[in-house]
Amino acid sequence: MGHPPGVIGGRRGGEGRPYGGARRFIRALPPLIIVGGVFFDVLTPPKYSAAPMFSAAPLIAAPFFSTLTTLLTGIAAVLASVGLHIYNDTATEIPSLTEFLTVLTVSALAMLINRVVLRSGERLASARVIAETAQKAVLPTPAERIGGLQCAARYEAAQADAFIGGDLFAVQDTPYGVRLVVGDVRGKGMDAVEAVAVVIGAFREAAEQERTLEGVAQRLERALAREGTRRHGFDAFEGFTTAVLAEIPRGDGGGTFDGFVRVVNRGHPPPLMLYADGRLDSMEPGEPALPLGMGDLASWPDRAEARPYPPGATLLFYTDGLSEARNAEGVFYDPGERLAGRIFPGPEELLDALVDDVRLHTGGGSTDDMALLAVSRPATGQPERRRTMPVVPPGGSGSPGGGPGHRP
Repeated sequence: MGHPPGVIGGRRGGEGRPYGGARRFIRALPPLIIVGGVFFDVLTPPKYSAAPMFSAAPLIAAPFFSTLTTLLTGIAAVLASVGLHIYNDTATEIPSLTEFLTVLTVSALAMLINRVVLRSGERLASARVIAETAQKAVLPTPAERIGGLQCAARYEAAQADAFIGGDLFAVQDTPYGVRLVVGDVRGKGMDAVEAVAVVIGAFREAAEQERTLEGVAQRLERALAREGTRRHGFDAFEGFTTAVLAEIPRGDGGGTFDGFVRVVNRGHPPPLMLYADGRLDSMEPGEPALPLGMGDLASWPDRAEARPYPPGATLLFYTDGLSEARNAEGVFYDPGERLAGRIFPGPEELLDALVDDVRLHTGGGSTDDMALLAVSRPATGQPERRRTMPVVPPGGSGSPGGGPGHRP
């Protein structure tokens, strides 16, 4: 796969601060320009002027600093200009007066620019709050523990500062066990968000009411078809949804489980089962099925497939933003290969490591949204959060290839 060693299993030092040096440089630039202008004016003949440098300082400060800092920068630039003309005994000459008025005018314009930038920033911050609130309403983050299972979820948007997309997940504790759905709506923008809201809303209702997982899948199918007839421009077929539904039933109606999971896969990437000893299975469906919203093209009954789900195992559900993430050479990310043989303290650590590794694989960029959902079944007597020490071979920092977690 071409992954550098020592990637997953811990965050790389220095991540999250890639622009620290640039910020420090920008902060130091206005005073440096003013000081440089003073030296330039003192060390050159009187006919050379540093007025352009004094004018540039407040303009640079305006979009990056507060109103007070921009004002102080402008005052410093004006005082430096006046002081140098007094020092050179040229304060009463016409060119000197012109330069003074130029620096003063540009400093005033810098204050205006600063106010415009600050107001735009406030509006952007307000829009971000609205977007975050809308995401939480449409796609709420699951609780850490649901029905005795440990859960963790991540949503990584391909577009910077985007909060909502076409990927979805939901987990619900129902009378029939813990049920969940992970899906990917074809399309972008608000049309995809509308489809996500339809699927999530239908799942919440169907998960509580339908006795079988197949019935839940059919309810989602009908919900998309129904919305296609109600909303202008909402086309369930053109905007089909790949999805995988799962159900972890309880054996006695209480907090214990039967030891298996039922899965209905409607054209979605197969979940991965990570066992406590590091083994990994890809839960490929026995029979391929069309995505949700394509029932008019072909129709056959859904069949839930039961798979073993022993204590200590973790189910990983993901969208194709993970499996289709490519590096600079065009190589797809293979989560099965990367995770095989690795052990994690819990689902949170698994997703943290996985997100870091995908970012490294793609060079920090991605062309598609990515939704991840990890559900762990605690072993008997296991505390709510396991604590495992990383295994580091003597003289090394882990196995070659830098896989996630540690080898058993």
